[in-house]
Amino acid sequence: MQKIVVGSRDSELALVQAGYVIGELKKHFPDLAFDVRKIKTEGDKILDVPLAKIGGKGLFVKEIENALLAGEIDMAVHSMKDVPTAVPEGLVITAVTRREDPRDCYIAKDGETSLLAARHGAVIGTSSLRRSAQLLHLRPDFKIVPIRGNVNTRFKKLRETELDGIILAYAGVLRLGLADRVTEIISYDHSLPAVGQGALGIETRAGDGHVNRIVKVLDDAATKVAVTAERAFLRALEGGCQVPIGAFGRLDGGELVLDGVVAGLEGKPLLRETIKGSPEEAAALGRRLASRLVAKGAGEILEKVRRQFNGEE
Repeated sequence: MQKIVVGSRDSELALVQAGYVIGELKKHFPDLAFDVRKIKTEGDKILDVPLAKIGGKGLFVKEIENALLAGEIDMAVHSMKDVPTAVPEGLVITAVTRREDPRDCYIAKDGETSLLAARHGAVIGTSSLRRSAQLLHLRPDFKIVPIRGNVNTRFKKLRETELDGIILAYAGVLRLGLADRVTEIISYDHSLPAVGQGALGIETRAGDGHVNRIVKVLDDAATKVAVTAERAFLRALEGGCQVPIGAFGRLDGGELVLDGVVAGLEGKPLLRETIKGSPEEAAALGRRLASRLVAKGAGEILEKVRRQFNGEE
């Protein structure tokens, strides 16, 4: 029996996601055997520093991509929100799976108070500049505290520290079977998700025709179009985890609709636009949306964010 080696981050959520992909592939190829190779990434090792301070995107995939290039694994399963917009030469995102709900969610310490109903000066935990900027735009009185670690670690910090609540990706909470802990699913009107949030990407070697043919069966056309537009938007803005950028693409009546947001660290200014077009022009649509926001001042906002992180302001 042929064995395919699947590379995954060594975290509970990542292993659940790899297991999901393997389960779906076995429905189509029941005679295949799979072996999961756990790989500890730099982002998993450094938990006491915000991602934006140590490089942002790429921290959760580089070691896995190196293993793929070296032939140590045959495919890698990533959260698409962790994948840089530039994929290394020789590798390809062969499939993007059907997207889970991409919204953010709020978990209140008391289990019942909604995000915007939280007390004045509430302490909210999130490791995402995108989330904190959009939240501060709505509630400038909130105190945002960086919080890293896996989902269960963050729940533990919520219980044991001054936090009033934490914000997480709803898709991850769902995949871990913890949906009953969610106080509120945050509206797109209040928080656009990270680029690719809720979707899984399967990365392979470009020349591995056998594995690529197998993996391709999980490629979801609607999700791939949406994520392609989002990633083109992000790439045009030269953004990553270290800048407050969000986007959400979806098909609506055969048309591709893409929302994008760029914000300052304190939530002001905040620029948000929507664009619509043909799904066949997904990447071009993302670039056009980026151009619209740049014309409104997005470049200046992002440059100020970078200067603030470099200690120049």
